[in-house]
Amino acid sequence: MTVQPPIDAVTPVISRRLIALEVIIVLAISFGRSGVASILQLIDKLTKPAPLSSQTTTMNPSLTPDRPWLDLAWQVYYFILPAAEVALVIYLLHLAYGSARRLIGFDLTHPWRDLAYGFGVCAAIGIPGLAFFLLAKQLGLNTNVVAAGLNDVWWAVPILVCAAIVAGVSEETIMLGYLMTRLRTLNLAPGWIIVISAVIRGSYHLYQGWGGFLGNLVMGVVFAWLYLRWKRVMPLVVAHTLMDCFAFVGYAVIAPLVDWL
Repeated sequence: MTVQPPIDAVTPVISRRLIALEVIIVLAISFGRSGVASILQLIDKLTKPAPLSSQTTTMNPSLTPDRPWLDLAWQVYYFILPAAEVALVIYLLHLAYGSARRLIGFDLTHPWRDLAYGFGVCAAIGIPGLAFFLLAKQLGLNTNVVAAGLNDVWWAVPILVCAAIVAGVSEETIMLGYLMTRLRTLNLAPGWIIVISAVIRGSYHLYQGWGGFLGNLVMGVVFAWLYLRWKRVMPLVVAHTLMDCFAFVGYAVIAPLVDWL
């Protein structure tokens, strides 16, 4: 009779095929799924009689504007899934390599340097990004993006800041820390890793129009290159969070006062 070894004595051998399958599954429940949804939303916009530039895309909308207490509950609810996705990829990386947060630089070991680099990247990407957004809108490549669609309620700014933090943490942890680490394990060349990460990032912004895709594609290339260089995701989490904070909160404050947004 064959005696099976105890479970904790078995060291699994993960093949490249299983790693690729894992990546596909993670993308299927996270930003890959969002990319497919964005493509469908873009097709919907392009097949409408109205030109793309005359259509509006609302981010962070109020879901039950007549019941602010329920609207707040919905806003908080939509933070749960991204948090779970981040926990999942950290767990998977920890199983594969150990010390997952240290591995991808998602920790607080260099807080001041991460903040300084994050602010620098935010300024270098955010200002040209705003100019490109306005240009794409004028050229008819993008919809009119309403970055903050919440009603005038007391919790609007805290929710918008939380939305920026959730976006920064989830996108950079998954698209850089997880995806690029697993693609490196598959022995892909750095150039291909950068392209794959950037194209996926651009795809799930297609709901905004071609401008959203192109702007985030370029941002994805820069962020992926910096991640390979720095080996830390935290400065890019800071940069992304700051850019979204300026976009969401800034829009809520400035849009009622100007006519070019």
